[in-house]
Amino acid sequence: MRLTPTERDRLLLRSAAELARARRARGLRLNVPEATALIADTVCEAARDGKRLAEAIEEACSVLGPGDVLPGVADVVTEVHVEAVFDDGSRLAVVSSPVRGAAPLGEDAPGAVLPGPGAPQPEPVVTLHVRNTAPVPVSVTSHFHFFEANPRLDFDRAAAYGMRLCVPAGSSVRFDPHGEGEVGLVPIGGERIAVGFAGLVDGPLDAPGARELALERAAACGYLGAAPHRDPHGGPVTGTGTGPGTGTTEHADGEQA
Repeated sequence: MRLTPTERDRLLLRSAAELARARRARGLRLNVPEATALIADTVCEAARDGKRLAEAIEEACSVLGPGDVLPGVADVVTEVHVEAVFDDGSRLAVVSSPVRGAAPLGEDAPGAVLPGPGAPQPEPVVTLHVRNTAPVPVSVTSHFHFFEANPRLDFDRAAAYGMRLCVPAGSSVRFDPHGEGEVGLVPIGGERIAVGFAGLVDGPLDAPGARELALERAAACGYLGAAPHRDPHGGPVTGTGTGPGTGTTEHADGEQA
């Protein structure tokens, strides 16, 4: 007999739920996997019996009480999601607060994860105006080398070289279609090696000639804001930003001002 992956998952869930029922019958209090399996299986069996979604969820909410689970389980199993096959098709059942009547232990419970003090955020070294020319939204994450961000973002690429967004780690900034805004940047820390991203650097950011070569690559690939622009006297320059790697203005002849 061949079983689909969904059918194998259902049998595994059923086996775990039967183990939980047997242990509860012996007077044992259930742990997190056992409680979760029993609640989910109750929904699936109710659906198989022809009950509607709301009835299946209500039945799952009544299968376990505070005396059926170990201390702290109700704090962990706050919601159970399971896909069950009802008479009108496959439906996702969301069982909220499934251990009915359980009193939570609160933030001081044994094993609770307590957040530490937040690290102070640095002040932006560079502030750039960014315009999204694409018809779709573009998001840039906190530690992406901003110089190599989406080529349809129009901003001073030279000023963004070696920089990342000045936002908390793991967060991002979204640019709406044809939208624009200001972003703050800070230098990339550590050993300042940029590997991957868009492949415009792939090496040490501060190596001799790395910035100039990356700008040439970006301009050749059509990255907006990477092509040289001209100063008020008509001479081409590659960037006007400030900060590490961008504190000078380079003229076409290589001299620095």
